[in-house]
Amino acid sequence: LDFGHHNYKGMRKLMKKVNEACPNITRVYSIGKSYLGLKMYVMEISDNPGQHEVGEPEFRYVAGMHGNEVLGRELLLNLMEYLCHEYKQGNPRVRRLVTETRIHLLPSMNPDGYETAYKLGSELSGWALGRWTYEGFDLNHNFADLNTALWDAEDNEMVPHQFPNHYIPIPESYTYPNATVAPETRAVISWMQRYPFMLSANLHGGELVVTYPFDMTRTYWKAQELTPTADDAVFRWLATVYAASNLAMVDDDRRLCHYDDFMRSGNIINGANWHTVPGSMNDFSYLHTNCFEITVELSCDKFPHESELPQEWENNKESLLLYMEQTRRGIKGVVRDKDTEEGIADAIISVDGINHDIRTAFDGDYWRLLNPGEYEVTAAAEGYHPVTRSCRVSYEDNPTICDFRLTKTPKQRLCSWWKAAWMRLFLESSLAGSHPAAAAALPLPRQLAVTLAYSF
Repeated sequence: LDFGHHNYKGMRKLMKKVNEACPNITRVYSIGKSYLGLKMYVMEISDNPGQHEVGEPEFRYVAGMHGNEVLGRELLLNLMEYLCHEYKQGNPRVRRLVTETRIHLLPSMNPDGYETAYKLGSELSGWALGRWTYEGFDLNHNFADLNTALWDAEDNEMVPHQFPNHYIPIPESYTYPNATVAPETRAVISWMQRYPFMLSANLHGGELVVTYPFDMTRTYWKAQELTPTADDAVFRWLATVYAASNLAMVDDDRRLCHYDDFMRSGNIINGANWHTVPGSMNDFSYLHTNCFEITVELSCDKFPHESELPQEWENNKESLLLYMEQTRRGIKGVVRDKDTEEGIADAIISVDGINHDIRTAFDGDYWRLLNPGEYEVTAAAEGYHPVTRSCRVSYEDNPTICDFRLTKTPKQRLCSWWKAAWMRLFLESSLAGSHPAAAAALPLPRQLAVTLAYSF
């Protein structure tokens, strides 16, 4: 592996090298540009790069949100090298991971900030230089605050019937061209909306701990407050998976980074119970998309020396792999139309007792992270009768398949029938004339079909 600090040019060169070494399982693409015009490159690793496969979960790692927290960037570059090499060597664990998961690695979310820190290096970069974007944005405070809208609606007993508990819309003011939103943030939001991610981790530095949502305190004036999500048990499991397999975190003899002793809580903490972060990427990801995301603080030192990078890779290698494998936890399936067998996009998947729903992707497939147990799961879609079934999640290393077939409501069925009739008779009606009255020359049943088809 290439252990060293890679500036923008070096990062591009390494990603190109990996892509050329494993062209059948990798793809490099850009999700946008930084304020200074540096492209935000992503490495996709999959057995079918460039396409979503029905039923296959999509995963992402993001690093470099704060440009001076550089270890995550190097770990993701090492990870793409490792996956390429081990796949070619026939490593069964890596082959299964690449075959069953579509992996996206964004090593530098804030490339402008990184270049600023890189120029001074690990000895002189300091605690803050390069943390912010060139424009001065802290990207982890720059996402839309959807928490407040949700909590206000909950206080008024509007959730979920009058206000959604998921896919909460972005406030219109946030989307204005003159809104105080960094181009890097806009690029990541667009990326989130374009791919059906179900699990993610955001790699930071400056501490040794894993945090999980919510990151923002519910009591707005409190700096610290335990603020769990509806999926608190799942998030605590996800955080524990990374922390318990990280060699540095489980070292009982390690020194504290600062004054917080996270070892007493298993090296995990609810983000808001550590310090409030309004507008965090984790909270936004959970409330606006289907994706569950945690933050990993990788090292006491934000800019470790090059000589430390091989050991940091060993500290994190198992954690990085094991966390990606959590895409197999819970349930997954496809919601289909019972008559046509076509997938239904945007069907709502709700789990009894958990006040947070998810939605199906464009092919009707979905993934719902759950801890082992028995669950009552309902699939509902506009124009269809909802269906509920029991789904049991086991401790096995595979998700439980929970497919649904929905029946159209009578009104929807009638609309679908007339739409099909219109499609079948469009050519014939065109031959009979461009106006419905010209259909009089057709047999009576077809006259009726054509006339009504034009009325829809």
